[in-house]
Amino acid sequence: MNFDGVRVLVVGDVMLDHYIAGQVKRISPEAPVPVVSVAKRWSVPGGAANVARNLARLGVDVAVAGVVGQDAAAEELRAALAAEGIGDGLAASAFRRTTCKTRVLAQGQQLLRLDEEISAPLAADEAEALESRVLSLLQGRQAVILSDYAKGVLLETANGSNLCRVVIEAARSLGIAVLVDPKGSDWRRYAGAHCVTPNAGEFDVACGLEVNAKLDRSKRESLAAELRARFGIERLLVTRGPKGMALFCPGESPVYCRAAVREVADVSGAGDTAIATLAACVGKGLPWAESMHLANAAAGVAVGKMGTAPVSLAELNEALREQSDNPKLFSLPNLVEKIEEWRRKGETVVFTNGCFDLLHPGHISLIRQSAAQGDRLVVGLNSDASVRRLKGPTRPIQNENSRALLLAALSDVDAIVLFGEDTPLELITALRPDVLVKGSDYSLDAVVGADVVQQGGGRVYLARLVDGCSTTGIVRKIDDQQRGLS
Repeated sequence: MNFDGVRVLVVGDVMLDHYIAGQVKRISPEAPVPVVSVAKRWSVPGGAANVARNLARLGVDVAVAGVVGQDAAAEELRAALAAEGIGDGLAASAFRRTTCKTRVLAQGQQLLRLDEEISAPLAADEAEALESRVLSLLQGRQAVILSDYAKGVLLETANGSNLCRVVIEAARSLGIAVLVDPKGSDWRRYAGAHCVTPNAGEFDVACGLEVNAKLDRSKRESLAAELRARFGIERLLVTRGPKGMALFCPGESPVYCRAAVREVADVSGAGDTAIATLAACVGKGLPWAESMHLANAAAGVAVGKMGTAPVSLAELNEALREQSDNPKLFSLPNLVEKIEEWRRKGETVVFTNGCFDLLHPGHISLIRQSAAQGDRLVVGLNSDASVRRLKGPTRPIQNENSRALLLAALSDVDAIVLFGEDTPLELITALRPDVLVKGSDYSLDAVVGADVVQQGGGRVYLARLVDGCSTTGIVRKIDDQQRGLS
């Protein structure tokens, strides 16, 4: 999965998130409050700027438009966005301060949050200047996100203008998908949006219910239809925390997906991650339901992080791999990253390869001997096309996904990677294993990739063979038996 060529604009309330982290070892003698011994401080883009940061980490070409003050926080936010390669569409206000949220953390828990902000509509001249900037940035985008935190950028001004309506009308005329992260109960300003993404509480409020109202599936679906009709919204994607997500589309049955089961460290920013991933996927041209599943996977990664933290493309791909039918099957780029992670832990990597068409005792012996040579075993598996070239048109008997699934069931195997070449030389060169294993029917000078491994300081191990075990022999025996029965 990649998002090359996808261009997205984020419009909304940008913020700067400050963090102060330390340890609590005592209660203050001045008041019954914990005393935090500060160890470090840091700041990251927040609000709509965090949505943009998530998009940038996914490899999307992104710009963000919003309003900041003329203060040090604005300079810090601009610098952070520039460092991420995010286009700067921020307008400076002489009347507002940059919205800042300061979180105090200790022992991995949030103790306190301090908000510095002005929550009011923009002045007419500020709104006009921002509108001009947004429209100039909209050209050439596949999607635009309206990130509404009710701080003022997307609220109606005193003269009745509203940036939401302007952006939605312009985007639709250009064929650009509009996604909205909403706030409040009055969604009239979002009319015409392709998708609005409330969390469960925001959905309840928009429906006129108490937050955390008990709703069965049928009632939720009827309420979603009413909301869409009332506010002129095409789709609703409700993010439901540990219950996953639900997508309500016109003329289609609702689609539900379960949340990935993860240890939750901090839910802040998860909604930003979800809508960023959704927009990237829609911008790439993926169907809405598939985009929801990818957004759900990304949000699952986000809640496992402390503080406002974006999810990278590599992390998303890793989460998708873990949710797949075969979590041990890697693409080469993802496997290279995984091996780097293993090496940072001081683990040695072993590599062996083969067709593994019909698993037999000889294969099991090779896998066990290989695993014994180090900490992590990677198996290079010939693709179906590669097997046909090597073994003939009647092979493989099992396709590459079946063969990979059987290998993954072996506890000694840590990772599997397919290769389409006749030899694994390119794989070995890319992976640089510490140990290369081949059967003892090979001489050392005939082992493909031996020189690459040895030049890198690794070694080659020739595994003992099990007599009378081969896939070719098994196939021949089956053929002989069938001929005897005919």
